[in-house]
Amino acid sequence: MVTRRDSIWKSLDWATVVIYLLLVVCGWFSVCGASYSYGNPEFLDFSTRAGKQFVWIVCSFGLGFVLLMLDDLFYDTFSYFIYMALILLLVVTIFIAPDTKGSRSWLILGPVSLQPAEFAKFATALALAKYMSAYSFSMKNWKNCLMVAFLILFPMCLIILQRETGSALVYLAFSLMLYREGMPGVVLFAGVCAVIYFVVGIRYADVMVGNTPTPLGEFVVLSLILLFAAGMVWVYKRNVRLACYMIGLTAMVTLLAYLVSLYLVPFNLVWVQWGLCAVLLACLFYLALGDRHWHYLLIGLFALSSIGFLYSSDYFFNKVLEPHQQMRIKVVLGLEEDLTGAGYNVNQSKIAIGSGGLAGKGFLNGTQTKLKYVPEQDTDFIFCTVGEEEGFVGAATVLVLYLVFILRLIVLAERQHSPFGRVYGYSVLSIFLFHLFINVGMVLGLTPVIGIPLPFFSYGGSSLWGFTLLLFIFLRIDAGRGRMLV
Repeated sequence: MVTRRDSIWKSLDWATVVIYLLLVVCGWFSVCGASYSYGNPEFLDFSTRAGKQFVWIVCSFGLGFVLLMLDDLFYDTFSYFIYMALILLLVVTIFIAPDTKGSRSWLILGPVSLQPAEFAKFATALALAKYMSAYSFSMKNWKNCLMVAFLILFPMCLIILQRETGSALVYLAFSLMLYREGMPGVVLFAGVCAVIYFVVGIRYADVMVGNTPTPLGEFVVLSLILLFAAGMVWVYKRNVRLACYMIGLTAMVTLLAYLVSLYLVPFNLVWVQWGLCAVLLACLFYLALGDRHWHYLLIGLFALSSIGFLYSSDYFFNKVLEPHQQMRIKVVLGLEEDLTGAGYNVNQSKIAIGSGGLAGKGFLNGTQTKLKYVPEQDTDFIFCTVGEEEGFVGAATVLVLYLVFILRLIVLAERQHSPFGRVYGYSVLSIFLFHLFINVGMVLGLTPVIGIPLPFFSYGGSSLWGFTLLLFIFLRIDAGRGRMLV
């Protein structure tokens, strides 16, 4: 039988609710500052951005209350239904949404515009929690892994078809939850390697090694592949001797080839790297087939996939990405300045934040934001308003508040008694962390501008409701963790 539970209000985590309220209130004041025009201080005028955001905030409070009133078992029972409903909505959006700034992701419902992609995140998190909480689920079962990948990639692909690449990339955040739930660390390592290969390959593609006709980016990536493969032999097979042989041979042959190319016959050192990779792969596959040590086969496949990724990333960058997306990446990597084009937003954002100084210019006194120098300053770039008006102190305070929020989510996720609650909790944590890191990073010029909102700060009802859904469903699940079976 099920024991009688305490009231929802007694078991609710009020600390997280208070942090949520603080973030929402601070966010509304930031929207007021970013959208304020001289001579029009009517923030509760519903025709202004601040007034509209106030309405969305009030509605989000009501939404949060409704989510808390539902039984926590409701979310477990109807997880798949909610997921399928949102998938259907994403499909419909592709065909009926009007073209808005190059994307087809907004549904126009009379005076209200909604972005289904913002709501698909909580639906995906629920579906993953439902599937991964099954008794027979295991990350070691490849069929389970394929199903998890499908649940994540399907909505991600639909959002890409809506031309909302930034919103689609948010789904990569689920990898943090998967790592917590037992995904092998090598998968996360492979993802980090992919980023390194892409950045180094693109950034140094036109830089030559010394006086040799060798592209530095390609040369460095191939060297890293050889080094990583040797390191994996060391870590996963404990074969220190073979790993040392691999590193020593690579270093000796590469140095010799460099000296020959520099002083005798100039040639592309990448040819030598190809030869070394071929020898490495032959050795690993021989050990795998001869001694039936399948770890060697996996390491060989990792190296082969890395080589394939290196040469496919160039095609992806030049043929798949849109010109404006290429320019944003080039600006971040320092390949282009383009202060009047793709780099304009970031440059103006840096100026606004820097002009705030230590204590800021004061509420409604920011000149960069008031004169509208920063595009999208009340949505994607709203953090620059905080930096200009509240200065370093205000910006640091906001980041500390977010840090406390993230740490609190970790505590809540870890104290769940059921896999469903834990998986959903870490999914929520991963999404918030991704949004925070990328948004603040792009405002400071540390990450590419991909157009994702800052949680609870950026103007917009869809994003505010989406984050409220994510958080309050988790709070309701957490409040019901005390259910015990006798």
